[in-house]
Amino acid sequence: MKRQLKYFFLLLVLAAGPTLRAANPDSLMTQANRAYDAQKYDTAIDLYNRVLNEGWVSPKLYYNLGDSYFRKKNLPEAILYYEKAKKLDPNNENIQYNLGIANSMIVDKIDQVPQFFLKRWWNYFYNLFDADTWTVFFLISFALLVLFVGIFFFSHTRRNRQWSFFVALLFLIITAGSLGLASQRTYYNKNQKEAIVFTPSVTVKSSPSPNSVDLFVIHDGTKVRILDHVDGWIKIKISNGSIGWLPEVSVKTI
Repeated sequence: MKRQLKYFFLLLVLAAGPTLRAANPDSLMTQANRAYDAQKYDTAIDLYNRVLNEGWVSPKLYYNLGDSYFRKKNLPEAILYYEKAKKLDPNNENIQYNLGIANSMIVDKIDQVPQFFLKRWWNYFYNLFDADTWTVFFLISFALLVLFVGIFFFSHTRRNRQWSFFVALLFLIITAGSLGLASQRTYYNKNQKEAIVFTPSVTVKSSPSPNSVDLFVIHDGTKVRILDHVDGWIKIKISNGSIGWLPEVSVKTI
């Protein structure tokens, strides 16, 4: 009887194990939030990172971690996690605002290359939603497109055919646009690599070699786009269009 009870409790523990582990990140997140509210930022940072190590990812988690680093005046880490949060939730005003404040406090003030107005419009819509939301827009607009195309072909009156044609044309444009935005967002999330400089000051080189020509200097907190990797060096591009090489250890990927 005792042996049977022993096996019974062992099975209960094994069955409850995954549930307990799944609840653990929630508990850690609650503890981290309490530590942050109590201004114990080192403790909050440790707990938020433990949540990340559990495999949990969310805009709120990245945002809270970025805030904790910001309170510790660690701008590169703060910007890194604000950028991670923005990548998952590009339309969040709190993330955008805090990221803007953090960027205003770094050394480098790099002007962006002027964009053609059509590109600005595209980027405006691109930054409104994430890839999943644009995919939902595509599916809904495609379904409505099919509906109004059906009305156009099966309607027996000229008036119904006219208005259904123009509505279908509108949804064709929306469908094509949302598909393009969803595809670009998905590609960006999977392939577009950006990083934050963590070295206080780093000289960007003309080629992946310490003996190559010095091009310009950037400082910690600056965001760069990664174009290529070669033997511990990365080819980067900054927002003003300048391109060069720097050691890969100088940055952390967003």
